[in-house]
Amino acid sequence: MTASITTRTLACGMPLIVEAIPGVRSAALSWLVPAGSATDPAHLEGRSTLVSELLLRGAGDLGSREQADAFDRLGVNRSTSVGTYYQTVSATLLGDRLADALPLIVAMVRSPRFEAAALEPVRDLALQSLDSLRDDPGERASILAKSRHLPVPINRSGLGTEQGLAACTIEDIAESWRALARPGRSILALAGAVDADAAARALDALLAGWTGTTPEPVLGATPSRGYAHEPDESAQVQVIVAHDAPPERDANSIAERVVNAVLSAGMSSRLFTEVREKRGLCYSVSAGYSPARDHGIVSAYVGTMPDRAQRSLEVLLAEMQRINTPDGRVTREEFDRAIVGMKSRLIFSGESTAARAGALATDYHKLGRARSLAEMAAEIDRLTVDTVNEYLSRRSLGRLTIQTLGPEALVCPDAAA
Repeated sequence: MTASITTRTLACGMPLIVEAIPGVRSAALSWLVPAGSATDPAHLEGRSTLVSELLLRGAGDLGSREQADAFDRLGVNRSTSVGTYYQTVSATLLGDRLADALPLIVAMVRSPRFEAAALEPVRDLALQSLDSLRDDPGERASILAKSRHLPVPINRSGLGTEQGLAACTIEDIAESWRALARPGRSILALAGAVDADAAARALDALLAGWTGTTPEPVLGATPSRGYAHEPDESAQVQVIVAHDAPPERDANSIAERVVNAVLSAGMSSRLFTEVREKRGLCYSVSAGYSPARDHGIVSAYVGTMPDRAQRSLEVLLAEMQRINTPDGRVTREEFDRAIVGMKSRLIFSGESTAARAGALATDYHKLGRARSLAEMAAEIDRLTVDTVNEYLSRRSLGRLTIQTLGPEALVCPDAAA
């Protein structure tokens, strides 16, 4: 038997996606609530970060400790995380305990306590996370690049700002959650040992009376791209190069994944070979493709020493641009290696009910439907080296964002002038 996906709309208007996976005993839940970092007002940036932690500190009739004990008795591993558009509530447990756990999970979303006494400890944790960036220059450079590459407010890191975190009150947090946590744009996915009909009945009862739709964040202007440098007195230089790429629902997104794999999947990739192995210019080099619903971004990274930073940037840019030219076309060997890696990652993801629940919910947000593993494998199988190279013949990096962080600024390349 193979996994089957069922999609339905609950009485409250929220979509429920269920993938029943034969042969597993675990179940996983991923609930996207439209209260991500893009919904934070500019003067309260970081509010969603505080909400994320406070959701774990009591709901309904249960205080923080009582809530934790209740989940532990059922063997539920739960977590929350902040994304750009969504606050994600996740849980993994044995499938036969889902019916008992659902009331606790629903209470986290519908009736969090948001106790005033919990705010300061939560704020302290958020400020510590923000302060930890001092010891992570690569992440700091990445955040700076994102802030200049994408439009407001989807250019935020999710960590917030010191001023925004300090300004949030418990009333701000409670009022925002009441306004944003609505079923209209929420998405709930379940995967594993789950009965779709039973889950739908239980959720309809638990969500009775939950109404409304949260508007999507309004995008503002894109900040300046091009080159920028952040002074940092260290013995290292961090380099980020970002460019636009196809969104998830674009037919070219699957070919872009192959391109990214050729550039940066493993020790045989082009960036590793050309920047690190042949020339010894850096201690780390990579690139990643992140397709969202309405936009995509490729972000390449080099970590190196000051005396090698300029040359590292030049070689990195040359390889990123060369792959779009006839001389840089993808070879059969590179294509085959990329396809094997993509299929392997797909298979591995299918062995985790948590990964599948997250993928189902994310797919629904980006595509308006959830894909099965078989459908995604078929998409990969339809690719050929010729279709990838045809895509590359049309592909353009567009206006680049280049961000460096280190002792001295580099010479601005023409591509980012």
